[in-house]
Amino acid sequence: MPELVTIHVEEHVAHVRLNRPEKMNALSWGMFDAIIAAGHEVAKNKDVRAVVLSGEGRGFCAGLDLENFAGGGTGGDFFGEGRGGFWPNYYQSPAYVWRSVPVPVICALHGVAYGGGLQIAMGADIRLASPDTKLSVMEIKWGLIPDMSASQTLRDLVRLDVAKELTFTGRVVEAEEAQALGLVTRIEEDPVAAALTMAGDIASRSPDAITLGKYLLDNSWHGDDVAGLRLEEKLQGQIIAKGNQMEAVMSAMEGRRAQYAPRTINSFDELKDI
Repeated sequence: MPELVTIHVEEHVAHVRLNRPEKMNALSWGMFDAIIAAGHEVAKNKDVRAVVLSGEGRGFCAGLDLENFAGGGTGGDFFGEGRGGFWPNYYQSPAYVWRSVPVPVICALHGVAYGGGLQIAMGADIRLASPDTKLSVMEIKWGLIPDMSASQTLRDLVRLDVAKELTFTGRVVEAEEAQALGLVTRIEEDPVAAALTMAGDIASRSPDAITLGKYLLDNSWHGDDVAGLRLEEKLQGQIIAKGNQMEAVMSAMEGRRAQYAPRTINSFDELKDI
């Protein structure tokens, strides 16, 4: 049986691919488990400096596999089997896990990104979409609210009224409008190739600066000015005049390719008490 999610690491870039093409990468419970595991795996790999997230087959992800409903996990049993009582919970984790990966995650979209598929994409830092991509906050079709972390990710991408309209109607948005709304970063004819190129460029930079830059923006975007400025100062103090920062300066001055050591931060949890 093929792996539901594959990971290939080359030149410090991890390419994570959803691999259930016969089902448009629809989210079975096995896919939930595999995506969460993949996020944790690349997060702890200190050789990885950037991640590309994409889908095999005709689309990125068609959302929840409706066969899941036939197998339970709804109603009073929804948060059974240790799946609730903590956050992100089991259902939120396939999308929110990418927020905890201490390197940039670039999502390459094509075909469809519906429901849970869109929420997974919104968990990434950057989204590149092919011109044919169609996106939808589709949960309303099934009488649900988006519950895979959209409350925390959609708000960073679009205005509140736009988020409400998309959530209340579930209408399908094509790539050009999605870019105008902020759901996708850029439209690319070949989003996977473009994402890999971008990831390669990121991987050539100081991994410490990239990791702390992601943490800074994610943790100051909604905060007050003083808290954000303080965090900026504290994080800069973690890297300035140290190994990888000095290598960035010396390699630029000497006109050579930088040779960076592995990032010094294993997990964002290490930064919470700064």
